[in-house]
Amino acid sequence: MLRPPAEVAYAAELEALARLDTRHRPPNWRLSPLAVKTYLLGGQLPDGTPISPKYVGPARIIEAAIATLLTDRALLLLGLPGTAKTWVSEHLAAAISGTSSRLIQGTAGLSEEALRYSWNYARLLKDGPIREALVPSPVYRAMEDGAIVRLEELPRLPSDVQDSLITVLSEKILPVPELNTQVHAKPGFNLIATANDRDRGVNELSSALRRRFNTVIMPLPATLKEEVHIVMERVRSVFLDPLQKEIPLPEKEITRLVQIFRELRAGQTEDTREKLRSPSSTLSTAEAISTVNQGLAMALHFGNGILGAGDLAAGMASAVVKDPASDAEVWREYRETVIRHRPEWKDLYDACAALAPPQKKKG
Repeated sequence: MLRPPAEVAYAAELEALARLDTRHRPPNWRLSPLAVKTYLLGGQLPDGTPISPKYVGPARIIEAAIATLLTDRALLLLGLPGTAKTWVSEHLAAAISGTSSRLIQGTAGLSEEALRYSWNYARLLKDGPIREALVPSPVYRAMEDGAIVRLEELPRLPSDVQDSLITVLSEKILPVPELNTQVHAKPGFNLIATANDRDRGVNELSSALRRRFNTVIMPLPATLKEEVHIVMERVRSVFLDPLQKEIPLPEKEITRLVQIFRELRAGQTEDTREKLRSPSSTLSTAEAISTVNQGLAMALHFGNGILGAGDLAAGMASAVVKDPASDAEVWREYRETVIRHRPEWKDLYDACAALAPPQKKKG
């Protein structure tokens, strides 16, 4: 698989946790709540099995998310792009239900049938509306199985599709009027939704729908060191491990990249001495991971195999400059007023300046 799901990639850890988990497990949960927390935050089991951390951040956030899934309320993970909302929802579903595949990707064109059920029209025309002709949605299957279903980008759903969630989340039933029946959710059923608080999506959530969720805010990494650690771990697991060979990952280069993204994101230098203009892009941790992955590909295939300033420069500029009309000037200002005046960053300044378009002469 190009990208195995969490329950496949971390199958050994999940099996070890389940084998040694002696605490109470809620109905249809594969692990106890404490074991789910250990899976997400990492640790070492009594038999010495190491559990890698899937989320680096305040433990209370993960505890609040797990506690919500024990109640009759759905979970809404809210935050900027790149704050691990999707990553956390996938691992929660894998740990609790054994699969993260019950997924609906929210889009403006999503139909209500994709959330409820659709029909096999060949079978429908032949036999009429019978259960065998019905094609269940991920929500339908999760209710039948007592499992977790994931819904990405909730605010992007059309209003009528959002409204159809209210009955599911409040009454825990899914009406099927064509069959004169309804699906009753089994214990263990719940929904994890994600929402981006930078992009408000197509439709604001109604107050009625918001009341069906407990919202957990996913923050950006608190410190430079913490964010660098996250980037390096994700690059190793996503880009380097599949290559199955030892490749150096220079912490110095990644630290500079992350510092640049943090400074532009915050609108000030790390020492808070200088104010900066921020670009329109979010420059999240996910953007930093993507930029490092691109830089490594450049270094491995077109360079000396070691990630350097020249390998990162192009990806760095494209990550910052999403809107050429405004972001190009923000990046130029930062390059000339911050990077240029840090002597230890001269190699990075030269690499970035070499890629910069020539300035138009005034007059």
